[in-house]
Amino acid sequence: MRKYLITTLALGALIALTVASFATAEKPVKVRAGNLELTFNGGFTPKALPKNKLAPIALSVSGDIKTVDGSHPPALKEFLVETDKNGSVTTVGYPTCKSGQLQSQDTSHAEAICKDAIIGKGKTEVEIAFPEQAPIPVPSDLIAFNGGTKGGVTTFFIHAYITVPTPAAIVTTVKIKKINKGRYGLLSVASVPKIAGGSGSVKKFSLTINKKYSYKGKQMSVLSAKCPDGKLQAHGTAVFSDGTKASAEVIRTCTGKG
Repeated sequence: MRKYLITTLALGALIALTVASFATAEKPVKVRAGNLELTFNGGFTPKALPKNKLAPIALSVSGDIKTVDGSHPPALKEFLVETDKNGSVTTVGYPTCKSGQLQSQDTSHAEAICKDAIIGKGKTEVEIAFPEQAPIPVPSDLIAFNGGTKGGVTTFFIHAYITVPTPAAIVTTVKIKKINKGRYGLLSVASVPKIAGGSGSVKKFSLTINKKYSYKGKQMSVLSAKCPDGKLQAHGTAVFSDGTKASAEVIRTCTGKG
């Protein structure tokens, strides 16, 4: 029987970082926690942003997850990211897709079914490791869909499709809401169930979001930011199945104009 998986380390972390980590491509962020080493990278354009109003940005993010000793990494249980109050996620008026429309679908069918709701695309690689067998790398395309906003919570779905050990759709659900916590104005939460009975972990990912659209005659952007004080920052915490926790704060410069 097919197992329909909800989310994975890279996928959950991916969307959370996409919201507003704003890392520069020249300086990847590395986090070491026990035997785990995580590397995140990315870039946004334009680098110069208005000081006092939001402007559209295009964002590309990528990540690499590995162990220091080369063993199969543990699975992530939960990923939480608090992101800069000067970043924004907007989907008002943009077409939506439901999780049920993506479940059991391979990449081409998911894309066809919810084509109008696509907000970004990328790649991922999952490693499946069974006892007494060599780990199996399983690559997949990633497609990000808008799940809509309700009650102040914005939902994104990230679809991937793996073929080992059995064909299965991976549909990541990420919930994003506003918070009022000093520098931070957004909280993104991804909960992570087991993959392939606990034998699967994501090793690599990349995603680009650059979606602009028109709503009621007004030009909109899914991702926007402003730069009032020359920096944007985020704080993330990842909790793994073996009890390991990895946390980091990312601070990046930007150029304010106007």
